[in-house]
Amino acid sequence: MISALSYALDLTEGQPMGHSARACILGMRIGVEIGLPLAAQAELYYSLLIKDAGCSSNASRLFQIVCGDEIRAKGDVKTTDWTRTGWESLKYAIEHVAVGKPFLERVFTLLKAASSQQQKSQELVKIRCERGASVARRMGFGEPIAQAIHSLDEHWNGAGYPDGLRGESIPIYSRIALLAQTLEVFWRSLSPGRAIEVARLRSKRWFDPALVRAVESLAKRDALWAGLDSEELLDSVTALEPVEMRVSLTEDRIDDICVAFAEVIDAKSPFTYRHSNGVAEASVSIAHALGLGASQITLVRRAALLHDIGKLSVPNSILEKPGKLDALEWDIVRRHPYYSLEILRRIPNFDRLAEVAASHHERLDGKGYFRNLNATQLDTECRIIAVADVYDALAAARPYRAALDPEIVLDIMGKDTPHALDRDCFEALASKVASVDLTTLRERLGTATPTPTTTQSETIV
Repeated sequence: MISALSYALDLTEGQPMGHSARACILGMRIGVEIGLPLAAQAELYYSLLIKDAGCSSNASRLFQIVCGDEIRAKGDVKTTDWTRTGWESLKYAIEHVAVGKPFLERVFTLLKAASSQQQKSQELVKIRCERGASVARRMGFGEPIAQAIHSLDEHWNGAGYPDGLRGESIPIYSRIALLAQTLEVFWRSLSPGRAIEVARLRSKRWFDPALVRAVESLAKRDALWAGLDSEELLDSVTALEPVEMRVSLTEDRIDDICVAFAEVIDAKSPFTYRHSNGVAEASVSIAHALGLGASQITLVRRAALLHDIGKLSVPNSILEKPGKLDALEWDIVRRHPYYSLEILRRIPNFDRLAEVAASHHERLDGKGYFRNLNATQLDTECRIIAVADVYDALAAARPYRAALDPEIVLDIMGKDTPHALDRDCFEALASKVASVDLTTLRERLGTATPTPTTTQSETIV
């Protein structure tokens, strides 16, 4: 389950899906090479898979700094030695900061970014590391794994972040993960030879020299890169967990992981704060009102928590755009349920949940996205999440409008019922909302009562 969900973390880090899985394979080979005991290998295994658990939390801040596509900026920084000023850093800034802005605005933004580069880098890393450690704890992992994530960007020479740790004071899992992810990026984007060269060049600066020697030894024996391009990547990763230390999923643990990943999803933008949990709460209320059984309600809740996992692929330059989206931006937004489906269906026994989660923007009249499903193809669970998603989206603030009063939300949704939204689901939700004191509800949602300017297109964002 964790290895499949790591594909979502890859998206928001600007990496192709499978980056964390391949880094896990490399890191585990390094761990075995240096003689880590089995218990430590098990902790290393999960540290590698969820190393980027906090990556969505600094997306909005990075977008504000670069004034552009933060996902592309994150992806390219993996091949940049950002600890050194010079042509490499300048080239990175030119390619990513305020791209497409008017000349004077761009020059001002570039100068501002350059003047506080290290301060902003530390700020971004601190946000990501602290949130990542928190997410690991939420999933039920212990402190060694949480600390591994917290110290992922510490460097051997003490010039890393967030705490400037040096040498062996950096957790061994962090040292391995930093080297493994760097090897994977350069192996995939350039070549195995270049990956080894970068490891050598950054030895004693970024990387533990003993780990670099272990990598060189593995490479000489042709034991480092084998199988990284396998089509059965997740099977390879699953097989790496030490059998003696294997962690089995309980129902409660599955719920913990779903809640934790909902936090990862919602942390990407202040405009989606608590959205996944809000959709889950509304979905469960509708499911109860419709008399669904316990197993159906569990499925609905988990699907609602994870429904927007594909939105991690959407840059904050789009999510937080105050104006109307252009055609290309809409195409990117419309793809996010596809990514939800592709990520969730990789989890064993989650096929049904994946279908429900990926249908949250489908409509009964076939005018939703991304598959243009219609009433004959959308069952009760899909209809529930579609209604809950619209309600929570309209009841929250967006870059282009203030939050809407619950009464206004229901009025807007009523106009889309029953041709687009299911009548029974809508009435169940409306009944639930009406049973709650509207003043209390407004306080919980933080809503205002603006003049409604919402259009049909906004009700399906």
